[in-house]
Amino acid sequence: MIKGVLEIELREKIITLNEGEFYIVPKGVEHKPVAKEEVHVLLFEPLSTKHTGDVLADITVKNYESI
Repeated sequence: MIKGVLEIELREKIITLNEGEFYIVPKGVEHKPVAKEEVHVLLFEPLSTKHTGDVLADITVKNYESI
């Protein structure tokens, strides 16, 4: 977390992240990040990770821009 507070809802618990903290979500674990106010995060994921999982929606990105 760079700025703010983020909650990561897992099926069995909620992880609260404050500035300067990090959490690694294990592969295959369903999770839902929730921010009650604006947050700044730095996120690392493999390119193969689909941001909407197996759900196809209007926000699903098929081709990512190279940085």
